[in-house]
Amino acid sequence: MGDVVHNLPVVSDIRLARPDAEIDWVVEDAYADLVALHPGVRQTIRYAGRRWRRAPFASSTHAQVRAFLRALRAESYDAVLDTQSLIKSAVVTRMARGVRFGWTGPACREAAASWFYDWRVDAPRFDQVVAVERYRDLAARALGYTREGPPRYGLEPAVQRPAELPPAVPYAVLLTATARTEKLWPEAHWIAVARALSARGCACVLAWGNEVERERAQRVAAAVGDDPSSASSHAPVRVAAETYGLVQWAGILAGASVVVGVDTGLVFLAAAVGAPVVSIYVATSPAHVGVMTMHPHRNLGDAGAPPSVRDVVDAACALMR
Repeated sequence: MGDVVHNLPVVSDIRLARPDAEIDWVVEDAYADLVALHPGVRQTIRYAGRRWRRAPFASSTHAQVRAFLRALRAESYDAVLDTQSLIKSAVVTRMARGVRFGWTGPACREAAASWFYDWRVDAPRFDQVVAVERYRDLAARALGYTREGPPRYGLEPAVQRPAELPPAVPYAVLLTATARTEKLWPEAHWIAVARALSARGCACVLAWGNEVERERAQRVAAAVGDDPSSASSHAPVRVAAETYGLVQWAGILAGASVVVGVDTGLVFLAAAVGAPVVSIYVATSPAHVGVMTMHPHRNLGDAGAPPSVRDVVDAACALMR
């Protein structure tokens, strides 16, 4: 999901430099509705590789793959860009009709991906440049324009308040979960952050995507609620009652007073919709996957050097709107 959000400014850049451009986006099925929120995308071409791999011999899989290939090859494009530089994305790039652009081998995430491109652009290694700027640069160099200004994500979702929180109370979204356990920040730290924001009158809602994540969020919320020093006047801390869809989360994040989270897709989505963001880095580096936005944000920590609770609370309170 992070890569999807990081590529949204590419669409904005192309449309600014080439107002008549028609842009189609091959995207994993789970993120297609999010990409469709960008007004510069003409159509999404849905790719369901994960689902297809689970049932490679099913007749439904064969039918879906054929439909995907028809959609992919329905147009002859002036340019086909592979910003992801993985073998799987390079193969899809090769199947499209048009001149294919990508990175040289040393700049790719997987060097063999470069074999599938017609034109190769040289650049530093993928982990030496912030992802958003790397993707913008490939498009600009491939299409021959100069990119300008900060990244523009192009998302303006309808604000949606979390149903778990009372009306008219400012709220924070806490993103404690990530798919990679080494990127997690300690639960005790999250409890301290939630407690501090609650004491300042800012309600908190904790997101989750699976049962393990939901249980972690419940432990954090319960610890704050069970704190005997927590006054009744403090704002509530709640766990999201359901796994909202990405379009719903975009609206919830857009309305937040502040979003605090680890290196995960929803943090980047929060930045994309203009929320103040504090992003926490534990096992990854903001030099590669830092939040980039014209809106207020702070990237805290680095690989092997996570931020302190004090740093995160101070940043969240400073950015809170």
